[in-house]
Amino acid sequence: MREEYLKKVKRIVIKVGTRSLTRDLLVDKNKISKLVDGITGLYRKNYEILLVSSGAIASGIGELGLTKKPRDIPEKQASASVGQISLMSHYHDLFRKKHIRVGQVLLTESDLKDRVRYLNARNTLLTLIAKYKVVPVINENDVVGVEEIIFGDNDVLSALIANLVNADLLVMLTDTDGFYVQKDGKKCLLSDVREFSDDLADQAGGCGDEFSTGGMRSKLQAARIVTHAGGCAVIANSKEKNILARILSGEKIGTFFCGQEKALSHKKRWIAFSVVPMGKVFIDEGAGEALMKGNKSLLAGGITGVEGEFKQGDPVDICDAGGRVIGRGITNYAVNILDAIKGRRTAEIRKMLNEEFYEEVIHRDNLVIY
Repeated sequence: MREEYLKKVKRIVIKVGTRSLTRDLLVDKNKISKLVDGITGLYRKNYEILLVSSGAIASGIGELGLTKKPRDIPEKQASASVGQISLMSHYHDLFRKKHIRVGQVLLTESDLKDRVRYLNARNTLLTLIAKYKVVPVINENDVVGVEEIIFGDNDVLSALIANLVNADLLVMLTDTDGFYVQKDGKKCLLSDVREFSDDLADQAGGCGDEFSTGGMRSKLQAARIVTHAGGCAVIANSKEKNILARILSGEKIGTFFCGQEKALSHKKRWIAFSVVPMGKVFIDEGAGEALMKGNKSLLAGGITGVEGEFKQGDPVDICDAGGRVIGRGITNYAVNILDAIKGRRTAEIRKMLNEEFYEEVIHRDNLVIY
């Protein structure tokens, strides 16, 4: 399965975690050098590479002479401010020796929620990798961002970046051999995951250690985001020799997550994973069937209820009768109008609204089913 897919890969996002870059609170230049060597090997084979690198806070801890990780957000952000310079200096110097140019890109979650800023980030990254052959080194802007500091160690950010640039593959390098599950009382490494089951995340465990905020759960979330959009993902151990070359050669190392056969469009990737829903729309069984199996737009007749405070053009979650979120879309109606027309027939709504009438509450081109 993975061998055939990996033959088609051209654009890769590589995410490296804090523990894969540091030792005793300090950035380990040998570990970074090993990573740069691996990326260089792929770069020489004309792969387009984007690197999402953690380690800024840990680097700052060492630079500031601290003996333990700061507990509060301002201290973590201050450490990131100092550490980011040191981290990028290492990358710049090591890549320069390989005659490869790098560029620093700092993003926050809000950059990817806003459609204009999202497109600006996409255009900048594509220009760097496609036109100038630069390797972007990307990190959460920890000086002003909060979410990645608390939860994800850049795992989810790397998945959103992969979707942003339509990457073929996300490689998450960590300190474990891949994704383990319990079978017959023993831990077993999963080699390939063809689809996500409901209980897969429950087997992922918690977060990492004191110096890494990620964990298998956030990596699994990242893999799910990428594969739902049509890409593939790998979780593998950064300590393995020639790990990147071995992954791209198709060797069964780490855990490989296979993408959906039908890739989402770029716009639908943004709707599905980058925007924050402003409310919920509840639908009946017939509407759910039409959306999930018939690739239809959502009409008012199948809507049973609304929740939240949303305007025309806002993203909303679509929920079935049991309250389960089955999709997300951009609504043509504000909550007050939608509440008034829910359950009604199209001809009746046309008479009620006249010029403000839209046949679809959410058009299928602006709708994603999970």
